Amino acid sequence: MRRTWLIVSLAVFASLLFLFSLAFSFGRWERLGGSKVALITVEGVILDSKEVIAQLEKYRTNPTVKAIVLRINSPGGGVAPSQEIYEEILKTRQTNKKPIVTSMGSVAASGGYYIAAATDLIIANPGTITGSIGVLLQVPNISGLMQKIGVKSVVVKSGRHKDLASPTRDMTESERQILQGMLDDVHGQFIDVVAKDRQLDREKVEAIADGRIFSGREAQSIGLVDQLGNLQDAIERAGTLAGIRGKPTVIEERKRGLFLMDLLRGSLSLVNMELPIYPSSTLSVNYLLW
Repeated sequence: MRRTWLIVSLAVFASLLFLFSLAFSFGRWERLGGSKVALITVEGVILDSKEVIAQLEKYRTNPTVKAIVLRINSPGGGVAPSQEIYEEILKTRQTNKKPIVTSMGSVAASGGYYIAAATDLIIANPGTITGSIGVLLQVPNISGLMQKIGVKSVVVKSGRHKDLASPTRDMTESERQILQGMLDDVHGQFIDVVAKDRQLDREKVEAIADGRIFSGREAQSIGLVDQLGNLQDAIERAGTLAGIRGKPTVIEERKRGLFLMDLLRGSLSLVNMELPIYPSSTLSVNYLLW
């Protein structure tokens, strides 16, 4: 009998240990009950939106999470992922009524600022680099190199502009106008977002939306930032907006390790283009600081 109880006790202990390990593997240990502030980090170039959106969805439906702090340390990135994160932030605010506060780190510019504009409150350090409201497209031209090494490109196409921005030849003026028109449209979308969410006159935003950058203190003076402060200030403000009494409990996802492809993608983003895979090339339109 005593042996049976010992086996049962060990089985229960092992089960509890397994459940504890499973919970910890998905992030920091979350205590049952209470009112929490979730911390979501946007770090580096914004190449994809899946991880941030998954966290927003998770915390949006978690009844113990009363507010979210978005910690942004990013020079921006792709237009589409920046817009996807932006829309998900709006959805979280509108459907779940959970306040979201931005805490800017060293840099929160271009696409990084785009997603910050969707939040209830933006807090920056005095020396944070922000702004850079603009759009960037870089098209490589390797025609000179191909000529030197004796390589020719033969293009067969069914549409006049099907090989638009080909890296194997010089860009024509009509192609440049097409790309410029597209960039102007995307730039206009950025301006509209800032004017609407920051409640600024569009003309005022247009005057500063030429790609220039600002310090956090400058940004506050022109209405791009609400107040100056650090991450802890943002957490406390989020707790206050959510009606949390006292110091809020902060939870966040445990950062996963980097794999080889993450490192490769990160190194490519430093030059703000994707390597062309012959015979086709990939254009990358970005809300990016450089």
